[in-house]
Amino acid sequence: MCGRYVAKIDAALERDWALTRPPPLFASYNIAPTTAVPVVRERAGERLCELLRWGLVPFWARGIPPKLSTSNARMETIATAASYRGPWKRGQRCILPALGFYEWQVNAAGKQPWYIHSKDQPVFGFAGLWDASTTREGTTVESCTIITLPANPFMAEIHNSKARMPAILRRGEHDAWLAGNATAALDCLRAYPQEQLLAHTVSTAVNSPRHNTARLLEPAGPSPGP
Repeated sequence: MCGRYVAKIDAALERDWALTRPPPLFASYNIAPTTAVPVVRERAGERLCELLRWGLVPFWARGIPPKLSTSNARMETIATAASYRGPWKRGQRCILPALGFYEWQVNAAGKQPWYIHSKDQPVFGFAGLWDASTTREGTTVESCTIITLPANPFMAEIHNSKARMPAILRRGEHDAWLAGNATAALDCLRAYPQEQLLAHTVSTAVNSPRHNTARLLEPAGPSPGP
């Protein structure tokens, strides 16, 4: 799963991710669900980065967020779950740019947060789905979710309570995920190679979304790597 992550968006994303227009400037070191986050989509032939609510509000929900969390969607049920089958069928796929993400490891002392990032992509993308829902007053709420899948062995040792991880796209998979057919998109949903991931323990300050500074990324003592 992915319940907190880090993103920093600047003008370089327009060139590096082949955007049609400049992206919104954005920086957060402890993004929590319900936050407006940068999301890359293809719409009417344009590839845009815009801010959407993290936590999908289905089109049929009249703009009211579901009681259960929709910040993550399980890969195994995106085509069947009530909240996600519509966006999946309509091809409403998106990418959430990130520098890294946090996961919590259960140990004898409680839960230890870890920060995970990529060796080969300074800014990588989570595979996601988006939807639009209109309130009774006529306001449209655009929102998104991050897809998760079974963890690779590296991540399973960190996220040892559930052994899940976010679906991280390879560098060359953006086109297939955003604009390919369903078969091509499904081929992108594979656990990221563990040899391309780095991780270290961080302070429990990250447990509260009130804390949001670059110091959260600093290693918290020795990290007995998985």
